Amino acid sequence: MPDFRAEIRAFAAHTAGAPLQPFAFDPGPLGEEDVEITVEHCGVCHSDLAMIDSEWFPASYPVVPGHEVVGRITALGAHAKGRQLGQRVGVGWHTGSCTHCNFCIGGEQHLCGQRQPTLIGRHGGFADRLRSHWSWAIPLPDALDPAAAGPLMCGGGTVFLPFVLHAIKPTDRVGVVGIGGLGHLAVKFARAWGCEVTAFTSSPSKRDEALALGAHKTLSSVDKAELKAAAGSLDFLLITVGAALNWDALVGTLAPKGRMHLVGVVKDALSVRSGGLLSWQKGLSASPTPPPSVLATMLEFSARHQILPQVERFPMSRVNDALDHLRSGKARYRVVLDADF
Repeated sequence: MPDFRAEIRAFAAHTAGAPLQPFAFDPGPLGEEDVEITVEHCGVCHSDLAMIDSEWFPASYPVVPGHEVVGRITALGAHAKGRQLGQRVGVGWHTGSCTHCNFCIGGEQHLCGQRQPTLIGRHGGFADRLRSHWSWAIPLPDALDPAAAGPLMCGGGTVFLPFVLHAIKPTDRVGVVGIGGLGHLAVKFARAWGCEVTAFTSSPSKRDEALALGAHKTLSSVDKAELKAAAGSLDFLLITVGAALNWDALVGTLAPKGRMHLVGVVKDALSVRSGGLLSWQKGLSASPTPPPSVLATMLEFSARHQILPQVERFPMSRVNDALDHLRSGKARYRVVLDADF
């Protein structure tokens, strides 16, 4: 029997913005309700860059990034439930929650005050192994390619949750702003959901790509004339980017009772006039990554419709090349690391 207290091998940043270096740490005893996963693949997300760079807040170094993990369970805690040795699972932004607060009991574990992010206050998935509470290790359907499925665990869940939260109908007209790591998946989900899909992009070169992904039509997210011509045409507008935008013009594309929903981390304050919201009973909302139940539903939906991210793959030993590729903005559209320890 392998010693599951042996050191975990990983890649870590030791200072803000520094290249990742080989790093090993002792994970200690396996928790009674935890599972240990041998990492096969791990997606690379802009949130990983944010932690490496201390972009959102000062990180505690060393930082082992990685929160879009796919791998097989190789150890079970004594009280881990519903999981099996050898089972392939995915882990996203969270690896734990308290399990007893009202949010956890109500199936909204992602809102738990004691939720445990996968790479904040602990080490993440750029490693040979990762530990998680069993409930956050979501079984991966056999129909999904494990080498491409990692980004579904964060990016996929993030853009899928709003469809569930707001009971989006197949007859709804949905706009997706930003055709990148999040947005390209949102377009695929909205099309499979049955919606009429409009893709908004600031890059003319991405218009054909958006149509190929499933959008019915495209609009510029920065051209005032195009935005004005689209006034009142959408029921739901999903913002997947973190850039400062013409928020009033985007709200103007919504029909009465329409909703603009943010999943991108916009660092600047939003400037939105209330009149356009009040006069037509429009809504403005946001959401984080989802709870385990929604992650599982998202994976089932993805398997049924064969929705996977468009990925570029690197061996984990070339993690710094992968991070540079993502930083450059050249990734189309998600980057995945293949474990090669």
